[in-house]
Amino acid sequence: MGVYLNSKSPYILFKEDANSIYFVDKSEILKEFVPILESEEGGLVRFREKGTKYICITRPRRFGKTVMANMIASYFGKGIDSSNIFGNLNVSGYGWYRKHLNQHNVIHIMLNELPRDCQTYQDYIERIQTRLLRDLMASYPDAGIEQEHAVWDALGDIFEYCGGERFIFVLDEWDYIFHRDFVTEKEKASYIEFLRNLLKDKPYVEMVYMTGILPIAKYSSGSELNMFFEFSMASREKYSAYFGFTEEEVDHLYERYENVEQHPKVTRNGLRKWYDGYQTKSGICLYNPRSVIGALSLNQLGNYWTSSGPYDEIYTYVKHNIAGIKDEIASLISGGGIPANVEEYASTSMELATKDEIYSAMVVYGFLTYGNGYVSIPNKELADKFADMIRQKPAFGYINRLAAESSKMLEATKAGDAKKMAELLERVHNTESPLERYSSEAELSKVITFAYLQAREFYDIRLEDRSGTGYVDYIFYPYRKEDDGIIIELKMDQPVESAIQQIKDRNYALNFEGKLGEEPKCTGRILAVGIAYNRKDPNKRHTCKVEILRGKQVSL
Repeated sequence: MGVYLNSKSPYILFKEDANSIYFVDKSEILKEFVPILESEEGGLVRFREKGTKYICITRPRRFGKTVMANMIASYFGKGIDSSNIFGNLNVSGYGWYRKHLNQHNVIHIMLNELPRDCQTYQDYIERIQTRLLRDLMASYPDAGIEQEHAVWDALGDIFEYCGGERFIFVLDEWDYIFHRDFVTEKEKASYIEFLRNLLKDKPYVEMVYMTGILPIAKYSSGSELNMFFEFSMASREKYSAYFGFTEEEVDHLYERYENVEQHPKVTRNGLRKWYDGYQTKSGICLYNPRSVIGALSLNQLGNYWTSSGPYDEIYTYVKHNIAGIKDEIASLISGGGIPANVEEYASTSMELATKDEIYSAMVVYGFLTYGNGYVSIPNKELADKFADMIRQKPAFGYINRLAAESSKMLEATKAGDAKKMAELLERVHNTESPLERYSSEAELSKVITFAYLQAREFYDIRLEDRSGTGYVDYIFYPYRKEDDGIIIELKMDQPVESAIQQIKDRNYALNFEGKLGEEPKCTGRILAVGIAYNRKDPNKRHTCKVEILRGKQVSL
């Protein structure tokens, strides 16, 4: 037993997680690894069919990678009897459960830990080698290991002189060192070489389970680590359901929440709006696990994942406006998707040369999700962060200025102040929209999207939503049912009255009533809003009209 070799630390950490109220049992991932280990034991090559023994899982931060690493080390490692945990988990139902429980040597290293006052890469890597050598010397005193030996030489000697001893490596946050300012490009290459020497083509390696945010392929341009199979959320189906929470798992968590919380304030639909939407290669959508647990534990919806990192991360990617990416933010915030060719290997540094590289980076870090050739904002938690960025960054030009006015636009709409609404739209549309796009319907739609940016704090805003007997341009579902519901229809070169009439004729307000057997989505007023612009008008006037379909008129 040591700090890295058969350590009891993963057991202690995983036990805390397993005993928490909102723990989700993901222990069935172990069934993916047992065939690899058993094929190795039998001298067969069956693992080539089931999957390689070199596994690298990449996911955004706080998506359960460390919990999983602790669980794997706790189950397989010889350091401590963990049957008191795993005997109550799903894995205990498999016939091989006892055969592999605490029967393997596990080297578990948290690669995101630094030595005290770490100033150089040499400080970092020497700490790892020194600690691992110390563990090996203590556990295998007859192997003849010396302090000056390389760790791979020491492990090789143990395999040769101690009965063919083999090891499972669990390496968490493998890419951490690439984000440290003190690490040079030459030292990054040295780190890759360290991993190659430690792991590649070594008889003492029984299996390697490695995690990180960023893919190996970005850093290892040659054959150094080509023995790994990489599994990301967007590119491979395997292991998808084990990171993040599925719909069914959140249902079970919510049942627990209702049982333990005396005054529950979080709704099931609220969890879906705020934290769902991360699409996997297999097509299923996952919830952000940190945020779901945060909301249930604290009995409040909020930004739990986006608050765990630097605020300006998103802006770092879009500030240079490569290929007009700032303009596309409008479509993203409004709930639309942007076509992109996401290649995750091209997504690590801030020196991004193309729009696809920017979107690739934002997918890897979890700011966007990717599916069917499009990137999009997965949920309200991320949409709020994008909206905050727009409001706080003057570099977004007219979009920033329009967003700053968005609270006034919502107030004017609720008050039925059509004149004020038109003034706000014209002020920015007339002075800021590019001339070549000024009169396009897409430009007007973008102006309206940002004019109501502030409304996203209070509404689930849908574009082109199926409603009544047609598709409404914008429909605002209030998060508090007692607030006003808002329907917006746009018209180009037509009178604003035709927009209001279309809302009535096609019965768009029906969506606020909810489906049969469900509670209504809105019990407050329902406002029909028409916005029109005539491209032939030399004065470029906008016309707005608000009509109350249900409820009382508010006096101005």
